[in-house]
Order: sequence, then C-alpha cells, then structure tokens
Amino acid sequence: MQINRTPAPKSSILLEIELPAERLDTAIGHAVRALARRTRVPGFRPGKAPRPVLERHLGPGVVLDEAVEHLVQDAYREALVSEDILPLTNADVEIVTAEEGQPVVFKATVQVRPEVTLGDYREFPFAPDIETIDDARVDQVVEQLRDQNASLAAVEDRGAKDGDYAVVSFIGTRDGEPFEGGSTERMPIILGQERLIPGFEQHLLGAKVDDTVEFDITFPEDYGEPSLAGQVAHFSVTVKELREKVLPEVDDDFLASLGEFGSLDELRTDVRTRLEANALDRARHGFSDRIIQYAVDNATVELPDVLIDQEVEVMHDEFRATLARQGLTEEAYLKAVEKTTDDMHGEFRPDAGRRVKTLLVLSRVADIEGTKVAEMDIEAEVAQGRARYADDPKLLEYFDSERGRSFIRSTLRRSRVVEALIDGWLATHPEHPALPHLEDAPPSVVANEQAQANASIGATDPGSVLADDPIEVAADALPVDEPATA
Repeated sequence: MQINRTPAPKSSILLEIELPAERLDTAIGHAVRALARRTRVPGFRPGKAPRPVLERHLGPGVVLDEAVEHLVQDAYREALVSEDILPLTNADVEIVTAEEGQPVVFKATVQVRPEVTLGDYREFPFAPDIETIDDARVDQVVEQLRDQNASLAAVEDRGAKDGDYAVVSFIGTRDGEPFEGGSTERMPIILGQERLIPGFEQHLLGAKVDDTVEFDITFPEDYGEPSLAGQVAHFSVTVKELREKVLPEVDDDFLASLGEFGSLDELRTDVRTRLEANALDRARHGFSDRIIQYAVDNATVELPDVLIDQEVEVMHDEFRATLARQGLTEEAYLKAVEKTTDDMHGEFRPDAGRRVKTLLVLSRVADIEGTKVAEMDIEAEVAQGRARYADDPKLLEYFDSERGRSFIRSTLRRSRVVEALIDGWLATHPEHPALPHLEDAPPSVVANEQAQANASIGATDPGSVLADDPIEVAADALPVDEPATA
C-alpha cells in the first residue's frame, strides 16, 4: 500500500492511497462469498452461488462495488494507524480508479485535531487584581445583614412611599368593560420596583390604607398580551395593607442572632475576614481567566467546522437545560422570541468558536507543560458521576466510556495546568499575597452543565487525550463515509 499525505484546508489531511491489484482480487473473492451467503438464489444452496449468477440476480457491478467498499474501509483504517492520524469525524472518500486487474486508487480527506501554534503564555504583563476591603465595604455588609433581619411594621400615620410593602386590589377596564386578567382581590407589591405596568405604582404614592385611587395608564407597546399592547386602560386601586421595613438596632439581640459576637467590633472583624478571603478567591479566579485569555489571544489555530458544529450542539443542550430549570420548553421559548433553531445556532456559533479555541490552546499548553492526570483521579470522577447520575443511564454510560473518561482527563489537565501557571507566578513573586481557594477541593468535573451537555449529545472533547491506543480506538469508531466514485 502506497500512501501520499498532504495538508489540506481547515485542519484536514488529504491521503492519496494506492493498493495493488492483488488486494482487489482478494477482496472480490471475499465479496462473492459474503453476497452468496446473504442472497437467496434459486437452485443454489446459501453461500454457493457463483459470481456470474450473483451478478445476473443482483445486477452487474455489485460484486466489484462490494469489494471496493470493504477494501477502501480496511485500507483507510490501516492508513490511519500507519500515518498516526487521529480523525475527528468520518473521512470524505473519492474513488479515483477501481478496475479489476489494476491498482485501486482513492483519496480520503480526513479532518484532524488542528495544530495549535502557541505564543507566549507565561510572561503575562499583569498581576492579580485584589479588591480592597475598606470600612465602607464592611459597613455595607453590616447594613445588608440588618436588611436581611428586618421586620415589617404596619404604616398608620402616613401615605405610601417607595420601598413600602403594600397589598392592593384593583379593577381594570377598557371602554368601561373589565378585561381578562385586569382585576384581582389581593396582590402584594413592593412600591418602586415597577413589577406591574410602568407607572402603575407611581399613582399609589401618598395613598393610605383603605384609600382608592383611580387613573388611566397606557400599556407598553411590547406588552406580553398583544390585545393590550399600546392600549389605554382605566384602573381603580384600593390599598388594603401597607407595611414598612424596620431594620433592627445593632444590639445584643441582633449580634446573638448572627453568632457569638460580643460587640459590633467583633462582628465587623468577622465580616472583614470573610470579605478578604472572598476577595483573594475572586482574585485567583480572575487571574486564571486573564491567563487563559492571554494564552488564547497569543495562539494561532485554524478551527475545523466539525468542532465548532459540535460545540454549538453542546451549547444548545446547555440552553435547553437552562430553560427546563425555568419551567420552559424550547418550543415555547422559540415561539415567544420568534426565532428558529437555526437562528439560535447562528447566535451560539461565535461563542462556540471561542470555546473550542480555548479548549485546544489549554490542551496544547498542558502538553508543553507535561501536565498529567493519574487514572485514580479519573476513576474518582467517574465514581462521582455514578453517584450523581444514578437515575440517568445515558449519563452513566457516557462517563463510563472512553469518550467520557477522555472528557474528564482533558478537563482536569486544563484546570491543573492553569493552576500550575498561577502557582508558578506566585512563586516568582514572593512579595505578593497568597491566593488560596475558599474550598480545599476543586469542584467535580462531572458536576457541571457542560459535562452534562457533552454527555447528552455524546460529544468528544476538542482537546481529547485518549488512553491506550487512540488511533485504533478512532479507526474502529469512525468508518469512512460512503465512497464517491470519480
């Protein structure tokens, strides 16, 4: 077998493969026997019909077509192993010549993981940005704690104002007639939050309990109910209850409700300590994000469409999960925003490209840095997946598969190489404060939306690092597309 390998556009390789005529002769013999076993020919026992009879029964050229198809698939797999190629998807195959007695020549265009040319990713011209925790920030948190522990007291000696908690009843009419959804006997609102029609709550300011206020108001042009959009309605609103938020005094009872604090100073010290720890944690995460962006900006990579298409599907599945948590179906959402699935994919595509480039660049950095992941760490993540998704057979199957383990391995490598870059920078800058994580253990790889989305569509991580023999795994998993005859 002769193989000529040349680079092709969009991170692909063109393989021109020539097979000796003898291999086609052998493949034809196998094809005759296989077709004879599958075809019932009158007068012949299964598997015994000769080639001429088969071709009269099935059509001329059927034996040669069968032989060429299997021969090309076998030769393609051999070429992948021989050339150490890890394909991303099925090959696009073109048969150049396939005649009996002559060498078989075909071309296979194979999309492969793109080459990443790294720029600088270590000498980044920035440092961690740590928020300064001053007295004003501590005071703000103390006030938030007071607000969280506030009580509501009835308002009796004044009219309503912004921030008050009110319960109202109202009747809405158009042309003197009530309209559907325009009336209620009891609705709680917080004045000033504009949760109803814009301007509605403004008419209630100054009203006291049992007061009735009447006014006209125009519904917004983009109101959710088309029959009311842009229309004028009349409302009669009665204030049934009115309460105001009363913040607790910073006394012993308040301090005791928050913990064992003997004084306001002790509470403020505790708040400051927590804020400073949070600031260091955010600084580390922010530093990590900037390092990743720096490496990505300085790298060059030609992204194949297949990886971007796959990431679009991953993002689509993540979006479906977000809608489901909000109690929405995708169909209802698309109808409400007047978009199609293709529209959504078009919106996802730029971010999908950026995500793919980031994953590829970080995987390449991990290669250069020699970042390894022990099998025991992967097994620990798989065990977490089994426990977390015990009732989801599809997710269990994914995280137990080589594809799922590759996702775990690749994700751990990327996160660890970035953490190593941070720690390396800190080691060379001993004057800088340490940047510890708030949590001792990093979050589980399998416990995030992207992991679930990858599992849902069976995605292969763009920066995959496969175990054992990746070429054999890929060759077995990715047959060639139906050959096209030139």
